Amino acid sequence: MDILKKYASLLVNYCVEIKEGDNLYIKSTTLAEPLIKEVYREAVIRGANVEVNLEFRDKYNIFVNNASEDQLKSISPFFLSAMRDFDAYLFIKAPFNTNEDRNVDGHKANIHREALAPANKYYFERAATRALKRNFSLFPTQASAQEAGMSLDDYEDFVYGACKLYDHDPSESWRNVGRIQQRIVDKLNSHKKFIYKGPDFEISFNTEGRLWINSDGKTNMPSGEVYTSPVEDSVNGVIHFSYPCIYNGNEVEGVTLWVKDGFVEKWEAAKGKDYLDKIFELKGARRFGEAAIGTNENINKITKNILFDEKMGGSIHMAVGQSYLQTGGKNESSIHWDMITDMKNGGEIFADNELIYKDGKFIF
Repeated sequence: MDILKKYASLLVNYCVEIKEGDNLYIKSTTLAEPLIKEVYREAVIRGANVEVNLEFRDKYNIFVNNASEDQLKSISPFFLSAMRDFDAYLFIKAPFNTNEDRNVDGHKANIHREALAPANKYYFERAATRALKRNFSLFPTQASAQEAGMSLDDYEDFVYGACKLYDHDPSESWRNVGRIQQRIVDKLNSHKKFIYKGPDFEISFNTEGRLWINSDGKTNMPSGEVYTSPVEDSVNGVIHFSYPCIYNGNEVEGVTLWVKDGFVEKWEAAKGKDYLDKIFELKGARRFGEAAIGTNENINKITKNILFDEKMGGSIHMAVGQSYLQTGGKNESSIHWDMITDMKNGGEIFADNELIYKDGKFIF
């Protein structure tokens, strides 16, 4: 079977589980047309009503830099309706240029980001109950390959391998991931206090009343992680992120956060601190919305794409900003920024004082 047909079948039938009569909203760029055609075909065959939004090069950049304040505060009524009323949402990232949004006016971008709050609220609330079956995935482009330091051929091979598309039955492979990870989340959910510890950091958090989630490809493709939202005021200590932290095309490196009672009191960065300063001005950005552990061993290098990097086996990540409602999280913010650190060389995780993870591997 052609690899894109296989990819489309995985996205439609496994990731968002399209049923007859479902309303499906697809968002991507025109570069992803080869995959979108196959997804559209498969979804229509399954009986879905499909709407497609394909964005062109520099669309967001043009809008933010030229829009009036009233326009920035507007929100697409169709996008709002999709988040509120549709059954399924596929976002297939396919960038023209991974840096094209880096030089937009930050103040104006924040105004528009805040304007999207009503749609984001519907999205998070409905995704939490699976009333909105959503999935984020990627179509490999030259820009993404260049950012990852690979040729396009090599990057395609990397992406399709991470998604298990070379397996005989990718859906069954992801179901097996779910079975393996269920043992992990069962263990994590039997504990309340956790410590992430590395050679240059130690941070603790509590998950009482919260739930660890088994991420097995239903919400991200590829996946391979377990995650929760820590009790908001329980996070204490210092966390250092050894990998680049990238958000909206902005790269920040060498980030260290000092946290007291859930609030980021101080931060440093070897590169890009000015951007970090701006983000921490946003409501809810100085509290944590997620703590997670990556498990995908097919992802073994940083590609500067968070969809892949946060799933890397032997890593942990924490996100500042919006919590996941399905975990019981309560923090609200217009951002959710995942930051990653390597655990393969001296990293440890303790659960209620029991060592459960060492040097990038679970040990129970």
